[in-house]
This record gives sequence, structure tokens and C-alpha cells, in this order.
Amino acid sequence: MAASKKAVLGPLVGAVDQGTSSTRFLVFNSKTAELLSHHQVEIKQEFPREGWVEQDPKEILHSVYECIEKTCEKLGQLNIDISNIKAIGVSNQRETTVVWDKITGEPLYNAVVWLDLRTQSTVESLSKRIPGNNNFVKSKTGLPLSTYFSAVKLRWLLDNVRKVQKAVEEKRALFGTIDSWLIWSLTGGVNGGVHCTDVTNASRTMLFNIHSLEWDKQLCEFFGIPMEILPNVRSSSEIYGLMCLGDQSAALVGQMCFQIGQAKNTYGTGCFLLCNTGHKCVFSDHGLLTTVAYKLGRDKPVYYALEGSVAIAGAVIRWLRDNLGIIKTSEEIEKLAKEVGTSYGCYFVPAFSGLYAPYWEPSARGIICGLTQFTNKCHIAFAALEAVCFQTREILDAMNRDCGIPLSHLQVDGGMTSNKILMQLQADILYIPVVKPSMPETTALGAAMAAGAAEGVGVWSLEPEDLSAVTMERFEPQINAEESEIRYSTWKKAVMKSMGWVTTQSPESGIP
Repeated sequence: MAASKKAVLGPLVGAVDQGTSSTRFLVFNSKTAELLSHHQVEIKQEFPREGWVEQDPKEILHSVYECIEKTCEKLGQLNIDISNIKAIGVSNQRETTVVWDKITGEPLYNAVVWLDLRTQSTVESLSKRIPGNNNFVKSKTGLPLSTYFSAVKLRWLLDNVRKVQKAVEEKRALFGTIDSWLIWSLTGGVNGGVHCTDVTNASRTMLFNIHSLEWDKQLCEFFGIPMEILPNVRSSSEIYGLMCLGDQSAALVGQMCFQIGQAKNTYGTGCFLLCNTGHKCVFSDHGLLTTVAYKLGRDKPVYYALEGSVAIAGAVIRWLRDNLGIIKTSEEIEKLAKEVGTSYGCYFVPAFSGLYAPYWEPSARGIICGLTQFTNKCHIAFAALEAVCFQTREILDAMNRDCGIPLSHLQVDGGMTSNKILMQLQADILYIPVVKPSMPETTALGAAMAAGAAEGVGVWSLEPEDLSAVTMERFEPQINAEESEIRYSTWKKAVMKSMGWVTTQSPESGIP
């Protein structure tokens, strides 16, 4: 019997999409941008104390290996030859901080996740050292001093974890965000692994000067970070042995937001709204971050973006599932919300990790208010979905004020966009159309595009005329503007009530 014939396809590009709650590996056809196969593994989050969020870096790495292996098996079943995969891109949860030993290849502590709040007192003591009239941290990095970014997490590890201190003293320590940990491990690890990051991830550490595109000596001295543990910074699209792009920047590329003023919102564990501001850094007066959007090649210009970050979006659904047990799967939330079609005056502010943009208020905590005897789990489910939409509206308002040109529609992507009630609610609350690509995996697609377009790979064209047209689903606002405004102003009232809950931080104790 003749051997079964392998399907002949053009060059393929893979993407590792390592998010906060899961890891995926996806393979695309570089000529059509069609998703051919993928595999997903959920990642555990550990909460050793209130406000602390950690993950096991080795579990993250194993999940990447498992996803690649299983996707390749699925391609084999489709008779697709995996030797057609010409490049692999990496997209990752940003800011999450790992320190590992370059001699043994072992992590020296769990990964401290971007949502983690343990560094609050570190932030307070550092804030006192920034002169009021010269916030050099914000002007160099585009970021406010916050628990969110990597430098303060790294500072905490250096102050509290003896294994990290010892490895730094003995010149064995390497620091990186998740992309660096994965790339170092996947390109050989202790046997010559490449220690690098790209400009988008570097711009979220608070140690990187977004104007000169280099690690900044003054910032490293301010945070007390030895520069020799930092990865080399490269563009977002070149051969490293392997390539990388921070997850929200990857989604901006995947949504083809190459024009100034184009914006996208990704609904994952958190919500991240980015607006392309072109070659110039726009500094926000309304609580947004200035960040590097992408640099698609060693000699290509850098593009910047304004970003609004919401800490808790999909994480609120996971919380209703794992902590309250009112749903068994994340998909059930849509069914519950549909049953009532309204929150019946119930408002949910999921400030589990304080409030990020546009407030930057670490003292806030989650609240559910407006409860009556009539309120049931369906209303709470609906209020949770509304919360995601209201938080996006706050960011969009800030963005419109900073840019001066209101967005005419919002491009969306991410796992939560499969929830039609959420998408309709988002259009109602923003009072502009919400546009969703039929293939919502735009973060992975963006990483694949950047990898496939890298010099030396050249299998993916980023010229506008070559980009395949994507079919879109549109959600038009269905309520009147007045009702939308009333709901939004009540939400704002709830947000005010969530602030100022935490007045004193629990003491931070050393970790052996």
C-alpha cells in the first residue's frame, strides 16, 4: 500500500502564546493567515498570601513543550508536514518576573505575576525618593510607579529571597520576563541559551528608556538592579534562534493596527486597550501608559502606543467559577447573564488587585453593591460582564481625551470575545460599534506575522496589499445614549466606593 500523501501547503509559522491563565501553540498558513491547528493547556496560579500571585516557571515551560508536541501530532493527523513550519513567534504575559540560575537552569523563586500586590510598600518607599518636580521614572519609561511593573518585583526578590541574593552575588543570576525565560530555555538553556527580550517587553520593566531604546543606567541605579542580569534587547521581528513580542503588542500587529489612531482591545485575564501613536511618544494626562508598540526589524523604526490596562477581566469569570462556584465552566456565564438580561441595579467592581488605568489606586478592593433580596447569581454574572465593559469605557474615554480624536469603532480580540452578550454590552456601553475578527486569535497571529516577516525568514508579507482580508462581525449599540450614560455614571459611583479599602499593608516578611 502506498504511504499516505502529505498535504502540500505554503510555508507555515507557529506561535507560542503564553498567557496568564493558559498556554497555547498555534500554527498558521503564512499565505492565507488561516489557523491550521492549535493546542491549549491551563496554567495554575498560586496565591500564597492575600494579594500575592505566583506561577511555577517550570510548569509554564512544560506547558509550552506539551502544546507544541500536541499541535504537531494534530498536524500529523491532518497529513501536514511539520517541517513546513519556518519560524516560531512568542507572545507572552508581560511584566511577570522570573529570576533563574544560568548554571543549573533552575528558577530561583516562583514567577511573580503582573497582578501581584506584595510590592506595595516597596513602591511607597521608592515614591518618596522621586523628586516632585522631576519624575524621571515616568519621563524615561512612560509608566507610573506601580506594583504592576517588573522592576519593583525584582527589587522585592533581591530584598527578600536569599537564593536570589546569593545567585546575584555569585554572578549566576539571570532576570527576564516570561519571553526571556522561554527563549533562553528553548534555545539551549544552560547549553548556550539566548538571553534576550524585545523592545515591547523591555518597555514594561521600568528599567528601559523608551526614547533611546536601551536599558537605563540611572533607572537601574534607582531600583538597585545590577545591569549584568538583564537580557539583551532586540527588535520584535528578527531571528534570535527564536522570536518574541509582548502579548498586547502582538495583538496590535495581529489586528493590523499599523495606522496612527487605530486601536484594539484584548479581553484576556485583564483587558488591554492599545492605540497606535506612530513614531512619537504621546504622554497621557489621563492615567494611561506610554509604551513601545512594535519595532518590526532591526533597522525598522519604532512605533509607540498609548495603553490602558485593566487588571481583572476574564479573571472575574475564573473567580466566579473557582472561588464562588456559581458556574462550572467559563462558558456558562453567558447562559446565566442571558436569563436575566440586566444586572437589576447590581454593580460589580472587580478591583482584586487594586485599580489600574486610569486610576492607579492600589488601595481599592473588589465590591458588589446595589444588592437587594431580589438579586441572584444571574444578576451577579451579568454585573461581572458589565464590569469588563465599564472598565473598557473608562480607558476609551481617557484615550479620546489624550488623542483628541474619538474612536469611531473598537476592534476587539481575545478569549472573552466569543461571549456575544459581552460584545453587545460593550457596544451599548461605549455607544460605538464593536468589531470582532472571525478568527479571534489575533495575539498569536501577530506573533506569527512578526516571526514570519523577520529578515532571513521572509515568508510573511506585512505590505497592506498582501495582508489577507479578515471577515469581521459587527455589534452595533442597541440602547439609547441616555440609558448608557446613566448606567456608566452609576458604575463610577461604585468605583469611588471601592477605593481606600486597604489603609495599612500587611507586613512583608522575608522568604528563606
